[in-house]
Amino acid sequence: MTVISRLTILAMSAALPLTAMAQTVPESTAQPAVMSADFCQGGTVIIVDGIRECRIDDSLETLIADFEQMEIAGNPISAGQEGDRAALRKLPDVSPEGAENYRRITSDFIKRHAALSVRPMSQEKRLNYNLLGFVLEQRQRLAPFDQARIPFTNDSGFFNEMSYISRQTTFASPDDYEAYAARLTEIPRYFGQHKANMRRGIETDMTASAEIMPGIVEMVVNLGQGEATEHSFYKPFTVYPDTISSDEQARLASLGQAAITNAVMPAYRDLAEFLEDEYLPKARPVVGIGTTEEGRNYYQALVRYFTTLDLTPDEVHQVGLDEVARIRGEMDAIIKEVEFKGSFADFLNFLRTDPQFYANSEDELLKEAAWMAKQLDGKMPEFFETLPRLSYGVIPVPAEIAPNYTTGRYWGGNPEQHRAGNYVVNTYDLKQRPLYNLPALTAHEGVPGHHHQIALGQELKNVSAFRQSLYPNAFGEGWGLYAEKLAGEMGLYKTPYEKFGQLTYEMWRACRLVVDTGMHWKGWTREQAEKCFFENSALAPHNIKTEVERYISWPGQALAYKIGELKILELRKRAETQLGDKFNIRRFHDAILLEGGMPLGLLETNIDRWIFEEQSRPAEN
Repeated sequence: MTVISRLTILAMSAALPLTAMAQTVPESTAQPAVMSADFCQGGTVIIVDGIRECRIDDSLETLIADFEQMEIAGNPISAGQEGDRAALRKLPDVSPEGAENYRRITSDFIKRHAALSVRPMSQEKRLNYNLLGFVLEQRQRLAPFDQARIPFTNDSGFFNEMSYISRQTTFASPDDYEAYAARLTEIPRYFGQHKANMRRGIETDMTASAEIMPGIVEMVVNLGQGEATEHSFYKPFTVYPDTISSDEQARLASLGQAAITNAVMPAYRDLAEFLEDEYLPKARPVVGIGTTEEGRNYYQALVRYFTTLDLTPDEVHQVGLDEVARIRGEMDAIIKEVEFKGSFADFLNFLRTDPQFYANSEDELLKEAAWMAKQLDGKMPEFFETLPRLSYGVIPVPAEIAPNYTTGRYWGGNPEQHRAGNYVVNTYDLKQRPLYNLPALTAHEGVPGHHHQIALGQELKNVSAFRQSLYPNAFGEGWGLYAEKLAGEMGLYKTPYEKFGQLTYEMWRACRLVVDTGMHWKGWTREQAEKCFFENSALAPHNIKTEVERYISWPGQALAYKIGELKILELRKRAETQLGDKFNIRRFHDAILLEGGMPLGLLETNIDRWIFEEQSRPAEN
């Protein structure tokens, strides 16, 4: 999984109106019934908020340019990472006014997009058109549900967002540190807007489940305690480049300390009080959102959103049951292979408790992960024609968020900012981090999984910028799960136990289809959901707890993995069958990835076209 999350989407609600390819009539000269004849030659007069504008006849290039400008203008986090110095001092606007402005602009983009549908386009332009349409349709699908009312998951949200942002920020000059301190002083305003949105959730019966709240409250309380100089957000002020003098370092350190003392920690203490006194008593008493009409409509929309396919919750549930049964059969075969004497449950207990399967130190776990990553690096040219230039590292999950964080994730890099990606490994509570799962985790988060797929997208040439970061969950997470299986072909799984670990991870994603739909559509309890994992996988109990809390807090997202993987496997089998000896695994993988992220239906169309082209390709000697 990547850190691309619902929080990033919510943070875009401050988008600004666009004036590209338009002239705005100055207020002093605007008259209701009079307009200069030469004001709008060759264009169309429109009225926006009472102001007349001239929109030059639209083109796809103009529409995409306007859209990309809106994206960067509406998200200071992304804008800052792209070099906007002023944005580095800001946090997003998540007010209702900002959200309404964003919805209005999105609606305008949808109308402009629809108007271009009959234009003749090249194959590449049509792909750009379809992908932009997909993005706009996805936003329109969720717009009616006011997602800002629940602005967090069990382990990620506005309250720990700075843990990620601070580690993705470049600190090279005094202005970098000053901008970061200014951004820290934005936290009280930012938290205040989120609290207002959450109060609206309380009033409209749309709150987070009480099941996930203890870990969140604990995290918020901890981030509001202690000395400012010991706070995790202060860490950038402890390291400086040699080009900054000692006197300047002292000044900047004082600036950071003041920001944390006077803004950050009071905001956290205030948020903790709000959560404990106001929010917790009104938190949703059940795990699923499907107990109200709005909740059921919302979940159906989320199923479409995260799978990118026209599937119902019941259909997804049945796919999950079928996959659980199939994978269980492969697991039983491995137990027979190792000649284990005992039941399936006994074998799972053996895996969860035998010391041979666990690292003795955090360093050992990280070194094992790094060694597995390098083994995969060495096999990549055999399976891919195109490799990204961007490298990646292996780092631990930050201590302040590790207790409730998932086992591992990928934190994207930035080629333009010369920042590598990172495979992030959770070293908290080592007895919950079995080594037999580590190969599959490494393949998913590093290569051939998320790093490979995301870095290739970032490095796409001659494509619209929005496509370089486009991440439909079913495509990205489906590829990550496919990568776990592909790692077997690459020779990563050396023992039956590691192969069982890979099947455990696949079972994990199959159970997700069952438990996510079970909790949010069929009314299952948490205990019913956890049962699928305890009875069918070797996941550690702590992982099962945190994972189920994740599905409780992020409805629908967990469906993306298995649905996406199954589609990629279906397309590979189709290509192998139709191409026979002409099938080339390296070119197939490039065909999947080298257009960037896309919905599964469009991916299928592209691969069908690729198969046709490969059939006409001369046979290799």
